[in-house]
Amino acid sequence: MQSDRPLLVAVIFLVVIGLMAIFSASAPKCVEMGVNPAKFMLQQLFGVIVGFIGLKFLSNFHYKKLVAYTLPFTIFVIIMLIMVKIAGVTINGAQRWINIGPLNLQPSEFAKPAVVLLLAGVFCRNTTIMDNNKIVMAFIPISIMLLLIFIQPNLSMIILLMATAVAIYLCAGGSWQIVMCGGACLIPLLLFKGLHAYQSSRLAIWLKPESDPLGAGYNIIQSLIAFASGGLYGTGYGSSIQKLGWLPEAHTDFIYAVIGEEHGFIGCLLIVCLFWTILQRGFIIAIKCQDMYGKLLALGLTFSICFQGFLNMWVASSFVPATGVPMPFISYGGSSVMVSLFMVGILLNISKDNIKNIRKYTNVRRV
Repeated sequence: MQSDRPLLVAVIFLVVIGLMAIFSASAPKCVEMGVNPAKFMLQQLFGVIVGFIGLKFLSNFHYKKLVAYTLPFTIFVIIMLIMVKIAGVTINGAQRWINIGPLNLQPSEFAKPAVVLLLAGVFCRNTTIMDNNKIVMAFIPISIMLLLIFIQPNLSMIILLMATAVAIYLCAGGSWQIVMCGGACLIPLLLFKGLHAYQSSRLAIWLKPESDPLGAGYNIIQSLIAFASGGLYGTGYGSSIQKLGWLPEAHTDFIYAVIGEEHGFIGCLLIVCLFWTILQRGFIIAIKCQDMYGKLLALGLTFSICFQGFLNMWVASSFVPATGVPMPFISYGGSSVMVSLFMVGILLNISKDNIKNIRKYTNVRRV
């Protein structure tokens, strides 16, 4: 049985663009390190291969069977997050990774599907939080994961997970009042009690990066210079100047700026259109799915992938304060690309049961 082909095509395009962008953005750094210029691209390629193997398996593994594996998978994620605290690798002041043989895994990435699976499994029956023991029990492992991620620290991942949780809750028929009350209590707590010094500086420098051009405002200023240099058509593939030591994290958090410099507004627009295609196809899959569990699962997975992608674009363009989230399928990071492809595999499986309804719905909208 066929799955949603436009979704798969959009993902493949993003992965290929990502591999090309990583090679272009990281080659100068590799040369400076005295290693193979394609080192980061080849490492990403390994993650892509593993990711597509998982995508193929999950696209053929009926999504309803995932209910039985949700709790074991969540426990596995919690154990990995604990291992990060015990024997994790610290990079740029954050302890978020663990080395497992040749792999450098970021367990917080695996928390994204875990949260979606947990909430889809409980909200598909009832959204009354305080009167449903299953919902209360689901929030216990979610709270543990959020706490372990917070102490890494990784506030950007917490924002992503909480936004995904809110989206699933509201689409399941949850109360806006509860969401507003929760946000009113949580946001002041994070702003005044839970932020580290570097996170507070990101907020302070957001609207006026030129106030500290060599410090907290440096990254965003260099990113904006990259976009300005690219213009409409860009300087050409491999011709970015900012990646030559000016733009930190050129192959990870700010890879969108390198794409903007080399391929201009046209290249950036292509990325936006591809993520918009994933968003559209994912929501159509959710709409046409015949059961609530599949609907919420498709909605949560789609929202998680696309919100993270657009958030990365907004950060690179200075529309929101810097968060440090990678762009799915494009930014360097084996864990990120693997998990993103796994999530797409589940989406494709959900579409298989409803492909006739999806095609009929799409054709009607075109007419």
